[in-house]
Amino acid sequence: MNDEFYVRRAIKLAAKARGRTSPNPMVGAVIVKNGGIISEDFHRKHGTSHAEALAIKKAGENSKGSTLYVSLEPCCHTEKRTPPCTKAIINAGIKKVIIGMKDPNPKVSGRGILELQGAGIVVKSGILEDKAKKLNEIYIKYITSGRPFVILKIAMTLDGKIATPEGQSKWITGGKARRIVHRLRSRVDAIITAIGTVKADDPQLTSRIKGGKNPRRIVIDPDLEIPVDAKILQIPPETIIIARKSEVRSQSITKEQSAVKERTLLDKGVQIIKYEGEKVKLDWLMKKLGRMEITSVLIEGGSSLNAHALEDGIVDKVMFFVAPEIIGGMGSFPAVGGKTHKKLEEAYRIKDLKIRKIGRDFLIEGYIK
Repeated sequence: MNDEFYVRRAIKLAAKARGRTSPNPMVGAVIVKNGGIISEDFHRKHGTSHAEALAIKKAGENSKGSTLYVSLEPCCHTEKRTPPCTKAIINAGIKKVIIGMKDPNPKVSGRGILELQGAGIVVKSGILEDKAKKLNEIYIKYITSGRPFVILKIAMTLDGKIATPEGQSKWITGGKARRIVHRLRSRVDAIITAIGTVKADDPQLTSRIKGGKNPRRIVIDPDLEIPVDAKILQIPPETIIIARKSEVRSQSITKEQSAVKERTLLDKGVQIIKYEGEKVKLDWLMKKLGRMEITSVLIEGGSSLNAHALEDGIVDKVMFFVAPEIIGGMGSFPAVGGKTHKKLEEAYRIKDLKIRKIGRDFLIEGYIK
């Protein structure tokens, strides 16, 4: 049993809390003594005890002289609800700490390691670092930029269509692919869609899996057209609507009607974020969501929203579910629309591409360069 074995174990433990710790990272800890695991645990939820503290509490006096394996550098600052883990490690008499990756949080960023070393503890870092970073890619993006990690999810046919000319899109992909999407929804903080999708499909945008959590729903709705009986307004948690300021909204309804609609939505617990201008700038919206501690976003929209997200440069990862079907037709809706296109040499490039079969469908995923 080497260092990699135990760090891999810590990473696996951390992943049990996927989607539950935001805005905190996922962290797992394993305490080893005399060649065997004496204690292990993981951080479960923001505001609760950290993995290291839980594992040390379980081990008790047996922690003295042991080695701690942890997927992320132990915290050392006090600007949070829980005490710093470095102090708990030092007080427990642990002699060695093996770390998957340094914490990119500016409040930590190597300071935790220095504090442990200053107390005479041997520290090694960077063990299975790539796997540790992959596990916490959402946290890394959020803590270093203040913006959420954005996943663009598209379900399409083999010829790149997401709906027929009449708007028919249920169901392009099969049940196994849809189950993965429900699991994905459970792991993100919010889903972004557009009013066109809400009016056409009246979706719930919930995670319908055992033990899953529902994300917040964000609807880009410039003119507050959302029906007050829309399903996403009836199911917790809250729905957030992104609307133009009233003075630049469509003239199809009066200001008085618009004000009444706004009050009705607010009374239903809806949060309304207003923007200036004709079209919402998605980079501005990401900053806004980041300040609300929304660390991850899944985009589930139509052709226009998909194009808008790519054009505004907010997408980190793409997930294309491809069904072995062909719709055809110039009037069918493409996966990515928009009024402009990229030249071949300017096309969005995907790195770290992976392809896997999901039932009868294929999932193609990767990261925007």
